[in-house]
Amino acid sequence: MKKRYRILVTNDDGYEAKGLLSLVEALREIEDVEVTVVAPASEKSACGHSLTIIRPLRFVGVEDNFFKLDDGTPSDCVYLALSTMFVDAKPDLLISGINRGSNMGEDITYSGTAAGAMEGVLHDIPSIAISQVMDFTDPGGDFTLAQETIKKLVIKIKEGSFPLPEREFLNVNIPPNIDIENPKMLITYAGYRLYANDSHLHRNPRGEEYYWLGTHPLNFSARKGKDGVSDYEAIKSGNISITPIQLDMSAYKSIDRLKEWIEQK
Repeated sequence: MKKRYRILVTNDDGYEAKGLLSLVEALREIEDVEVTVVAPASEKSACGHSLTIIRPLRFVGVEDNFFKLDDGTPSDCVYLALSTMFVDAKPDLLISGINRGSNMGEDITYSGTAAGAMEGVLHDIPSIAISQVMDFTDPGGDFTLAQETIKKLVIKIKEGSFPLPEREFLNVNIPPNIDIENPKMLITYAGYRLYANDSHLHRNPRGEEYYWLGTHPLNFSARKGKDGVSDYEAIKSGNISITPIQLDMSAYKSIDRLKEWIEQK
């Protein structure tokens, strides 16, 4: 009997998110693929690479091979799935997404979607994070190009090999629906994200103050001294961005400078 290619899927938009369901639909169209979904029970956007260690967690079955994790993060979903459902053998591939919105530049550090892939590569599982850049005034969103892209990548990996070494994952961003035929897959680096403070003060009926954190416009710049194309430049041109992301955040270029500084009297 031919061994099925096993894919573990998670996300940070919650188990009912259209992007997640679109991803599962696309993966199930690939021959000899078995998909297991473990996703947060509610939206966990911008939760980063967090694990829940102060309260218990519970799997809730949604359908066959589809579970929601009660109040769990994407990292919780991957961690617990591997320690309970994949004890005998790890999945062949982990995919986190399809996220509703972009994950580019330093936004990757906030991203629960990227964190799902981070948790995968920490356990030596080839992993992909995939996000659909979109206008948030659109309540639905079109994930067709994202579906086509992830199918191409999975088939290439399944029939060949994963292109990155350990503790590195693929971060894929899909452009919004703009008028371009046959968008290219561009290999990119993470751009330099430009941030601004955006919080909104409100008061409840008792006059107590509370704040909503706002959303920032997608403002980026290229990194000085870097060759190639940034993820944002690829998206702005209407193409698909594929960025290799490593978990090692050591600033190697600064080690010698730091040694000199600490030795100064």
